[in-house]
Amino acid sequence: MGALKDYYDKECVSALKEEFGYTNIMQVPKLEKIVLNMGLGEAVQNPKIVEGAAQELSLIAGQKAVVTKAKKSIATFKLREGMPIGCRVTLRGDKMYNFFSKLVNIALPRVRDFRGVSPKGFDGRGNYSLGVTEQIIFPEIDYDKIDKLKGLNISIVTSARTNEEGRSLLRLMGMPFRK
Repeated sequence: MGALKDYYDKECVSALKEEFGYTNIMQVPKLEKIVLNMGLGEAVQNPKIVEGAAQELSLIAGQKAVVTKAKKSIATFKLREGMPIGCRVTLRGDKMYNFFSKLVNIALPRVRDFRGVSPKGFDGRGNYSLGVTEQIIFPEIDYDKIDKLKGLNISIVTSARTNEEGRSLLRLMGMPFRK
């Protein structure tokens, strides 16, 4: 099992119990899943771009990406129902902890002019979302083989009930929040 999972079990659980006064270990918030999503609006004109994005997302996540299709037809965007318009991956367990560790320790520090992630990305229930504008910050992506820079949405789902609990959990696990 990953070093981050061991760190969570040994250090974070006791710190969170002390900070929020939990009486039961099951009350302590934990990571439940991480969802990676690439929305590709330009896939309407060039359907081959989805295949490349799915391969890149699979490399980043270490798990096969699922191609998402349009639910509705939208005439103004020349979009038909069932057309591929993006891809996503849901990570749980060891792969989730490995990805989180790679995101915090390797990928985010490679962002230009990085000063920390925004603390405003919480949804009110302790879940955090952030957007990455370039997929090349991940070490698995070969810079010479990419055809176009694509963005990536990362949603970190926790079992925390409030934003403060979620923020404290992610901060203890190494997420660099801006002051």
